[in-house]
Formats: sequence, structure tokens, C-alpha cells
Amino acid sequence: MDRYARALVRRPWAVLVVWAVIGAVAAVQAPKTPSRLNIRGGSTHHTEASITEALLAERFSRPIGEFFAVTMHSPERLDEPEPRAALDSLLAALGRQPYVRGVISYRSTGDTTFLSGDRRGTFAIVALEATPGDSAGALVMPVRRLVRETMGRVPGGERYRVRITGRAPLDLDVRTVVTRDSAEGEERLLPLTLIILVLAFGALVAAALPLIVGVLAIAVSLTIIGGLARFTPMSVFVLNMTTMIGLGVGIDYSLLVVTRFREELARGTRRRQAAANTMATAGRAVITSGLTVFVGFGALLLTPLIETRSVGIGGLVVVAVAVTLSITLLPALLAVLGREIDRPRWLARRLTWYHAPQVWEKWARTLSRHPVRALAYGGVIIAILTLPVFYIRIGLPSRHWWPAGTEAGEGLDALSAMGVAGFIQPVRVLVQLPEGRSATDAAALRGLMTLADSLGADPRVREIRSLVNLEPHGSLLGYSVLYSDLPAARARFPDFLDAYLSTDRRLTLMDVILADTTSLTTATDVVLHARQLARAQLRGTKGMTITVGGYSAAALDFQEDLLARFPLLVALILGATGVMLAVAFRSVLVPLKAIVMNTLSVSATFGLLVLVFQYGVGARLFGLDGPTSAIFVAVPVLVFAVVFGLSMDYEVFLLSRIKEAFDRSGRNTEATMEGLSATASVITSAALVMILVFGIFAFARSLPMQLMGFGLAVAVLLDATVIRRVLVPAFMQAMGRWNWWPGVRRRRTKEPGL
Repeated sequence: MDRYARALVRRPWAVLVVWAVIGAVAAVQAPKTPSRLNIRGGSTHHTEASITEALLAERFSRPIGEFFAVTMHSPERLDEPEPRAALDSLLAALGRQPYVRGVISYRSTGDTTFLSGDRRGTFAIVALEATPGDSAGALVMPVRRLVRETMGRVPGGERYRVRITGRAPLDLDVRTVVTRDSAEGEERLLPLTLIILVLAFGALVAAALPLIVGVLAIAVSLTIIGGLARFTPMSVFVLNMTTMIGLGVGIDYSLLVVTRFREELARGTRRRQAAANTMATAGRAVITSGLTVFVGFGALLLTPLIETRSVGIGGLVVVAVAVTLSITLLPALLAVLGREIDRPRWLARRLTWYHAPQVWEKWARTLSRHPVRALAYGGVIIAILTLPVFYIRIGLPSRHWWPAGTEAGEGLDALSAMGVAGFIQPVRVLVQLPEGRSATDAAALRGLMTLADSLGADPRVREIRSLVNLEPHGSLLGYSVLYSDLPAARARFPDFLDAYLSTDRRLTLMDVILADTTSLTTATDVVLHARQLARAQLRGTKGMTITVGGYSAAALDFQEDLLARFPLLVALILGATGVMLAVAFRSVLVPLKAIVMNTLSVSATFGLLVLVFQYGVGARLFGLDGPTSAIFVAVPVLVFAVVFGLSMDYEVFLLSRIKEAFDRSGRNTEATMEGLSATASVITSAALVMILVFGIFAFARSLPMQLMGFGLAVAVLLDATVIRRVLVPAFMQAMGRWNWWPGVRRRRTKEPGL
């Protein structure tokens, strides 16, 4: 590091030119990244739900796999000639498109389910010629343009409210919201962050450097992520995570480096030597900290979800870029600026109170006198905050899952008002018969009817759509007669049979339409019930292979897969972090203590997530009108991985200064007090920036980002206060020289009581 630092500061302008070129390229390429990101997400592994979707796409002639729901509200009853003509024009325009397999509506079926109670609202299902995933998302904007053009030609078309909703439109609107929230978050964050940095440094020039590093880290990282998205699916949620992590970590590392550089200047060191000394101390701490953060994000690559893997890849990229900037661009800037970094000097004189060490020295001495008492008080606080985690429910949230204020969200609200929102995300039960049998023979129909009756008996189910639920009050005999002449049945119900019976007649689909009182949280319970029935071998279902798919089933499969890998992820993060800290500090107790303290921070964060979101305590502060009833499975996994890594920033900052002082004096008590006093203002400023960066996203319109933003902000707050200000120094004081065993050499000078 010493040789590297000396070589770097000898050629600072070359480093600045290289980064200027990189920054210019990133400024052009980074804005293109959002359009390359994956909207749908999903799992990289085959699950029961994904197998079900694949069979539907392969074995059915016109399956209703990917579809849009088009809602229409008329100023008059749809029975009137003018509204009826407007609806017919819209349906005809949709049906003529080459990517539309069919349009199912009140006009084509006569089914009043497609009408609202006042007969002014209706909806249509538009089945698409699209493979599952983002290909359907590419059709959303063409369909929306088609609808606007069609209604523009209809007399009085502006009086009708037409909305496109469904899984793909909802996903697309989520990407739009996430992209906009990310850009708006950056705009709000930069001036507020500058205020904190000016307070921390007392100089505008010094305050500008961390912002330069943070913004450049985001731009370069997004450019790299956009390139990676060409080769591997990258979730849209990596946008917000890149903004949060890039700005937070970039500023964190810059604070440490710039603060240490100013300390070197205050000792009278010349600017280039000061920059080299800074790299030998703070630079080494930045690299160690970056490696510990790497562990958390790297562990996410073992997860099956595209969303979590994307965050892992994005986190690795942004931390690597932030570390690289902090040990190349930043020291080069410092070597060029020298004492100009303190301008304007009058501002520094007015803000000297912020850096006064007396308060922190007094606090450190208090801890040194009563370390066990401090450990007890801090432990009680963490225990109280952790308590709600024992009541956590993992699953899809019951509300606020889809962003409000979007076209797809308004369409979903219209369907809910009609009482048919369950049509958007049915539970899809696929029944496969063995070779030589048909789903339309009498024995198969008997089994299907038993299965349909069992599923329909669940109060959370509104209705079943299947071969044996085609007509109200249909009987087994009636369906046997109907399907005995299959060509005639297809002529009578062409769209239905194409969607619910495979071409070889060995597979048939049952759509379980959920009641409007059934939330996404309880929909997964319906999936579990359906899978229990599938394994129960009901009367007439012997020999049938029954699989359950659909949105809720896919979410449940992802949840079970992710939770099964969570213990491995935890063990990997804890083990790798422990080994790295043991090597860095040549100690056994220090890494064990760090792991325990970070685990306490994470557990308390989980407890607050459950309290605020799952139970709704204070949820209105974040724009929610009630509890979510469950926490999405990816959130605890991401929070653990990210928080565990970021918490190590402050751990490394604090321990590096304590170890540096201990190596110099050999006195643990004085070293702990010196390290706490020296890093107090840096950690406080860094934590304020982190809390601000993450806290902004706690007010985002996307619930997953709200959960992540709140969780990370709370974790940093706890870490910078209870953990690093109370528990860590109190533990270090209580353990004395044992902190540094076996890397410490025995000295003749002993501390009192040791």
C-alpha cells in the first residue's frame, strides 16, 4: 500500500484524466440502463409453478397465459347503442392485432361477470401471443397507444375511461415508478447530503469531494450494470439499490479518507506525503471494509431469485467502483488540492463545535468506568426492538404491493370495484392424464368435478373455471354428452376449449378465481390448500398428475426456495466475514464480537420492520393506510446481506483507529477511548448521510423499496448509536488486552487491573 500510494501521488493528473474520460462515457451510457433491466424477475430454477406455465405454453393451442385486462367505464349503461358501439370498436381493434390470440368479453360470451352492477363498467381479457416474461411487457405501450387512437376515433371517446392492466402492465408501471423514484431520490438527496458534509468538514471544497465520488460511483456502476444486463437478467430494482449503495458507500469511504487527509495536513505534512500517508492508513481501512461488504453481496449470488441475484451483482459492482474511486481518484484530488481543501476557512471556524472531541472523550471515559452496565443497558434496548421478529410472517403483502397512481393500478382498482380483481391473478391448477386417457372421458370428468368441488368449497375462492364448470349447474352426465362430440363442442365454445384443453386432450386447466376478500397474503394459503388436494388422491383423480401455478404459486415457490438457502447464505457471510476480520486484526475475539454485534443490529432491524409494516404501527408516516400483514421474503434476505456488510464499515473504521492506537501504546483502555473520540464525528456524519440516503427510499411508491429503505436506514441508525457508541466500546473496555489475542505481544507496561 505504501509503494502504491507513493506511485499514485506522483502522477495525480494522469489519474484525473482517466477518470474524466470514464465519467464522460458513463454520463452517456448510464441513462440507457433502465430500458435494459428485467421487469418480471423470477427464479433461475425450475419450480412447480414454472413447470405449469411451460406446459400451458407448449401443449395448449391458444392458452390464456400472458394476457391484459382492459377495463372500460362508460358515462351511460353499456346496453345503450353509443356505448355498445364504442365497446365493439375497441374490442375489434384489439382482436385485429397479430400479437392477440383472442379477446374474451361480455360481448363474446354474454357472461354478466364481465359487467359491473350498474352496467357502466366492463372489462375484457386480451390473450397474447407472447412467451412468459418481459416479452409481454414490450406489448404494453403498443396496446395503450392502440387504445388511445381507437377511442380518439370513437364519437365522444374522451368520455370513456379505458385502462390497461394485468401482470405485464403492472410490472412495466413498477419499472417506471422505480426509475422515476431513483432519479427524484438523487435530486432530493444531493443538496441535503451537501449540507451534512459541509457540517462535517466545515469547508465547501472538502464537502464536494465525497459527492463527486458518490455520484460518479452511481454513474459508472449503472453503465457496467447496463452492459451486464445484455448477458444476464438484471432486475429493475437494482436501480434504486445502486443509487442507495453507491451514494452511501461512496460518501462513507470518502469521509474516512478526507478526514484522515486533513489530520495529516494538521500535523504539518506536505500534501503529497499526506495523501500517501492517508492511503497507508485510511486507504487500507477502506479496502478491508469494501471486502467485508463484498461478502454480503457475493452471498446473494447463491440465491435463485433474479431480483436478489441482481442486487448481489449490482452491489458487488457499485462497492468495487466506490472502493476504486476512493483509492485512486480521491487521493489524486487530495494530492492536487492540498490545503485548498479547507476553503472557505471562515466556514471551518464557525463549525469547529461539531468536531470538538470533548463530548466524545467524556462519553468514552464514562464507558471505561462502567462497561458492564453499558453492555446491559444496550442489550436491553436491542432485545426490546428484536422482540417483534418472533411474530414475523413471510409472504406476499396483503396491500400496497402494486404502486398507486399508475394506469395499471387504476385498472386494478376498477376491477376491484367490479368485484372481479381475482381474474387478474388466478391460481392455475393443471391436470395431466396418463398416456391413452383423455380429459373429456367420463372417468376423468368425474375426477375433475371432485377436484373442482373441493377447490370451490374454500371460502376464499370466488369461482372455478374449468371443463366441468362451463355451464351453471352443469352435471356429470351433461358434460359427458357435451364432450362426446368434441368438434361440436369446439364449434360452440372455441376460445374456451382452446384455453382449457390441450391439443392432445391429456391436459386440462382449472383457473381458481379468488374472492375479492382474498389478499395476496392469503392467496398463498389457497395455493398450499390446492397442492394438498393434489396429493390427496381424491375420488376419480388416481393416475392424474396435478400441478399448481400462477402468480401466487410462483411467489410461494420462490419463497420456499429462498428460505431453504437462507441458512447457507447466513453461514457463508458470518464465516467469511469472521475470517477476513481475524486476518486483518490478527485477533480471535474481535471478529467474534463483530459478528455478534452485527447480528444484534440485523435482528433489531427485522423487529422494527415487522412492527411498522407487518403490524402497521406508524405505517401512515410512510404513506401506507394499514398493515401489510406479511413481509416479502426477499426483504429479510437482502437486509441481512446488505446490512451485515454495511455495518462492517463502521466496525472497521472504529477498530482500525483503536488498533492503531493500541499498537502505538499497548494500553487497551486508552486506545479504545482514543479510537472512539477520533472516529465519532466521522461515523456520525457518515451515518447521517446513510440514514438520509436510505430514508428517502422509505417513502418511495414501490413497497419493496420502502421496506429496503426503511430497513437499511434503521439498521444504520442502530449501528451508529447503540452498537458502535455503546456495545462495541463497552465490550472492548471489558475484555482488555484479550481483544487482541493472539496477535498482541506482551509488553512490560501493564494496564491497571490487567
